[in-house]
Parts: sequence; C-alpha cells; structure tokens
Amino acid sequence: MHRINEFIEVVKKEQYYISDTCTENVEIKGLTYNSKVVTPGTLFVCKGAAFKEEYLKSAAEKGAVVYISQVEYPDVDLPHIIVNDIRKAMPYLAFLFYDDPASKLKITGVTGTKGKSTTVYYFKTIIDMYQESIGKPVTGITSTIDTYDGVDFFESHNTTPESLELYSHLYNAGKTDLEYFTIEVSAQALKYDRVDLVPFTVGAFMNISEDHISPVEHPDYEDYFKSKLMLFKQTKKAFICTNTDDFDRIREAAKDSEEYYTFGLEPECDLYGYDIVKKGDSIFFKVKCSEHFVKDLHAEEYKFDKEFELTMPGLFNVDNALAAIGMSCAYGIPEEFMYAGLRVARSKGRMELFKSKDDKVYIIVDYAHNKLSFEKLYESVKGEYEGRKIVTVFGCPGTKAVVRRRDLGLLAGMNSDKVNLVPEDPGVEPLDKIHKETAEYIEKAGNCPYEMFETRGDGIRKAVFDTVEPTVILVTG
Repeated sequence: MHRINEFIEVVKKEQYYISDTCTENVEIKGLTYNSKVVTPGTLFVCKGAAFKEEYLKSAAEKGAVVYISQVEYPDVDLPHIIVNDIRKAMPYLAFLFYDDPASKLKITGVTGTKGKSTTVYYFKTIIDMYQESIGKPVTGITSTIDTYDGVDFFESHNTTPESLELYSHLYNAGKTDLEYFTIEVSAQALKYDRVDLVPFTVGAFMNISEDHISPVEHPDYEDYFKSKLMLFKQTKKAFICTNTDDFDRIREAAKDSEEYYTFGLEPECDLYGYDIVKKGDSIFFKVKCSEHFVKDLHAEEYKFDKEFELTMPGLFNVDNALAAIGMSCAYGIPEEFMYAGLRVARSKGRMELFKSKDDKVYIIVDYAHNKLSFEKLYESVKGEYEGRKIVTVFGCPGTKAVVRRRDLGLLAGMNSDKVNLVPEDPGVEPLDKIHKETAEYIEKAGNCPYEMFETRGDGIRKAVFDTVEPTVILVTG
C-alpha cells in the first residue's frame, strides 16, 4: 500500500501539481473515478466534462479519504490535491498505486483504422495455443469485443479503457501469472493518455483512413492520424502494413520504435504474403520472411516459405494474419502454432458467415463501420461471392463520426443492389435525420434503391424475406 504523500510527490515530479490540503499522510487503499465502486480508503479522481459534484459527495459518503481534481469543491469536506491536467496525471497515479504492473508482462499493442480486433484475436489464438501446450495461462486482452485479465472476463464498452481501469487489468494479469497481454489501442486512447507509461514489447500499425472526425472525437484527419502515430514512441518492435494510405509518414514515425518491420503483399516486405487463393470457405496464402527479418530475430526457423489457411471469410484478412504472424515471430513462437491458430481463429462480429439451407441467402455479419472497412468489405465480397446480389444493412451513429454518412452512403449506393438503413447508436440525434442525410449520398451514388427502418431487426428481416435470387446480405456495424 502507498500513502497520499507518495501520490503528491508523483504529480509534483511530473509538474501537474498546483496545491493540496492533505495534513495527514493517510494510506490509500483504492483508486477510482467511479463513485459506485468507492471503498474506504479510496483516492477519488474527479475527471471528465460530465463530472458532477454529487459524484464526489457519494464517494465521500462511501469512504473516500482524498480527492484529486483540476478544480476545488468547497462544499465537500475532504482533503484534496489540485492538478493542472487530471488526464495526464491519471496514468502516473495508476502506475504508483498498482506498482508498475506492465513491467511484469509482455504487452502487445495494435492500432489502425481497420482490422485491429481481428488482428488481436488472430494473435491471441496463436499465443493461447502455444501457452496451453506448455501448461501456461492464456493471454490477457482488452479489445472492442471483450476484456480478460485473469480475474475478470466481460464484454467491453470501449476499445481501450481509461488508464485507471487498464492498469487494474494489467495488475490482475500479473497476479494471476499471465505472461502476455494484448491491447487494442484506439486513437482516442493515445490522444487522451489512456496508455501512457505502458511499454509495448511488440506493436502493429494496420492502416490509416479518415474516421472518428467530429467535435467530440478528432477535429480533423491530421489530429486522428497524429494520435495513431503516437504508438511507436512506446514500442520496441513495430510492424507496419504497406497496404495503407500515408505509408511513408507511417514508416518515418515507426523509426521512433527500437526496430520496425514491414508486412504486406509486396515482395520487398519483411513478411511477404502472396499466392492468395479462395478454396471453398477457406483462404490460402503463402508467407516468406526476409533475410533481414530472420537475421534480426536470430531465428533461422523463420526462414520459411509456408502456406497458411484462414477459415474466416474476407480476403483482406490476409493483412491481419501477416501482422499476427510477424508479432508471433517477434516473441519466438514456433511456426506450427501460427498455422494451427490462424486456421481456427475467429473474432466475434467480424466476417461471421451464415447460409440458408438452399444456399440462396448468405448473411455476413461484420463490424465494418467506416470508409476503409466498407471499401475492403465490398472488394472482398465481390471477389469471393461473384455473381450474387448484394444487399447492405447498415446505419450511422449520432453526433460522432458524421463523415460516415457521406462515406458509407456513397459506398453502399455504389456497391449494393439494395440498401436497408437501420439504427446504429443514434444517441440524442433524431434517427430520421441521420437516415435522411445518409440517404442523400446513396442517391448521389446512382440508382440503388433503399428503405429506412426504425429497428435493426426489421431491416434484416426485410432483406432476408425479399431475397429471390442468390444474394449476400451484409449486416454491418
């Protein structure tokens, strides 16, 4: 356990300190910003634009002994520490409270506009198979899909949790003897200091494309892009995909890592994927590792020219698989586990395929929700399911990422035979307004018919029951 003076010294050292009223050097037994989980002895963190004084009062009633904030709350009778930037201070508080839990783990970070979740689950499946073969625990993870830290397992609410929660997960992983922990790293997490002080043994940058541009996320593409690039400064071995916009800038930023390697479909890549073939429901591809890569890793066993198999649809998943292979090589995982893991790997809500008994209707459920993921999805579906009609069921969110209404509307209109617009987290914005703005771009794309629905279920049912000839129904978001 640490005492409050240690936390004061930390924020002073990092130059976030303004003042404090702590006269007793009390022991700190808890650290949280969530008033619902406060226990006696907690250092309570006041953060966020939506923070209310009533949260602090509730924390005090439950036993909080000190609060830390950017503003003072005179009506709350608690000692306090005032700082100039609570977000930047939070990782340092967590680092101290949990005794640098990251140092006990091999941590992998994956970022990009598209493919993060699939890549981390490809990688996790490979590592889990290897760990189980030697009698060790499986990998910890925080992702868009779910979170597992050796103690807790639950469906995730954010791609990357706040720093206090993330450090708690890393602490749990360490105390339950997990060796590996994988983090799906969002641009918001990098911009708002959620992963500060976390050293990534290995990291991957999948791609970049305009997304998450709104008044409540990133003001413009440059801010979004620069946020993503911050990953490299915390990474030892970085892997970067050549199949992306702005590759030269990504490669330049990758020099901030200790070492970096490329992967993609070009022969000059350190991990070169080629001879990609669709056979039945599987995708086969070959991989070669460069002499430079093999020499750097001091691992002659990776000097292979090997065919791998994916049983998950989506030709674009070869990029994700190459990243998982490269990261596995960086940890010295035997090639046999890469092959076996990729062959069975799945990522919930990513390219899940369902077929009707008569094979007339194929339904693909995929998380595609931005311009890049829609482009890749249509490219892959047209290549893998040639000759079938395409019906797209999708929606756009309210208030945030408003550029998607244009991008997804145009792409759906250009590539679909029919579009069913459905809700996608509209929030406080009227659904009818979101639908109409998206529909304007569907109309601009051509003559694609569309319908608007108030529920996702109605939109999916209509797509299924309207099917007359062989069709792929894409349910996205």
